[in-house]
Amino acid sequence: QVQLVESGGGLVQAGGSLRLSCAASGRTFSSYTMGWFRQAPGKEREIVAAIPKSGSTYYADSVKGRFTISRDNAKNTVYLQMDSLKPEDTAVYYCAARPSGTYYSTRSGYDDWGQGTQVTVSS
Repeated sequence: QVQLVESGGGLVQAGGSLRLSCAASGRTFSSYTMGWFRQAPGKEREIVAAIPKSGSTYYADSVKGRFTISRDNAKNTVYLQMDSLKPEDTAVYYCAARPSGTYYSTRSGYDDWGQGTQVTVSS
């Protein structure tokens, strides 16, 4: 089991940037697939980006070219750099960990979750 703590959310104007961080406990962080999900009011939780242990990256079509996921295994931390933010990016963002190091796109494939951090983009 991995404990995850997100930080970096906040209020930003459209076109602005935010950087989310997710600090993980445990000694096997480098073998996990890490994902960022988001959930807007009244909507399902959806994947935003994921980075398996291989370091490959995957993005939802809605954020391609604007968001960048990265990981620092030495610091047990995964990041989500969000640029050119839009009002429709407003949601609670969650960090998630998948023990299998392979990519998975839905929430059912992730075992551990952070508490979430609010991102609000004003128009």
